[in-house]
Amino acid sequence: MTETSDMPDAMQILAGALPFLKRYDDATVVVKYGGHAMGEEETALRFGRDIALLEQVGVNPVVVHGGGPQINAMLKRLNVKSTFVQGLRVTDAEMLDVVEMVLAGPVNKQVAEAITRAGVMAVGISGKDGGLIRARKLQRTYRDPDSNIEKVLDLGFVGEPEHVDPKVLQLLIGADIVPVVAPVGVGADGQTYNINADTSAGAIAGALAAERLLMLTDVPGVLDPEKRLIPEMTVAEVKAGIEAGWISGGMIPKVETCIYAIERGVKGAVILDGRVPHAVLRELFTDGGAGTLIRA
Repeated sequence: MTETSDMPDAMQILAGALPFLKRYDDATVVVKYGGHAMGEEETALRFGRDIALLEQVGVNPVVVHGGGPQINAMLKRLNVKSTFVQGLRVTDAEMLDVVEMVLAGPVNKQVAEAITRAGVMAVGISGKDGGLIRARKLQRTYRDPDSNIEKVLDLGFVGEPEHVDPKVLQLLIGADIVPVVAPVGVGADGQTYNINADTSAGAIAGALAAERLLMLTDVPGVLDPEKRLIPEMTVAEVKAGIEAGWISGGMIPKVETCIYAIERGVKGAVILDGRVPHAVLRELFTDGGAGTLIRA
């Protein structure tokens, strides 16, 4: 398969996109890219071409990526053992070194290179660069089943965004360079923290007051109780779905990230299947979209 084999499909999508191009002209779109959506090499190259195409038609894309599978592979290769508390992996000092090495190293540069290869300059940075993400230790609690006492869950050097300073992103965007961000932040005391990529993307989208936050994942979007895709939801409807129990499991943190971003000024957040060819283009430039759009 050649690098340009899927370009006719992309151009066909853009052929009917004129009304949407006006809507997104000079708008910022934050794309969270990771997990199964990162896929094989051809999937990654196709993603790079789509992001480059966004920049070429006047959109300002910002990519925030994860890298769980790559981190797991490196941990196995280095024989670094994982410790889990309440089903969540603890990031100790040794593991933090691996996480930062993988996320801010090969994964970050591969994503940036795929976009640059498609004809648009991209630069890989981490949340530590330019003071982009100031982080704090993630505070979580759980209720001990034996004593019924609420206890603090210590996940080590796992953090959450405390403040996002978008200046470095704005400088890159102003120079027509696509920022590619690894979700690693730094505390006020200089401590590095591993941050969830979804959470980082939501915080960055909020700081940029982005037009859209696109959360690429490995499911079609939010499904109703009959397992049918819901094209559009309000924040109130999402909260009701969580309360009723049909929005559950791994979908809850994703929709909560969308709500977090919307409450900070993002116009809309979308959960969509990144494995679908040209999912980003279909969502932005077609009537039907490609996932679940969440609005205020």
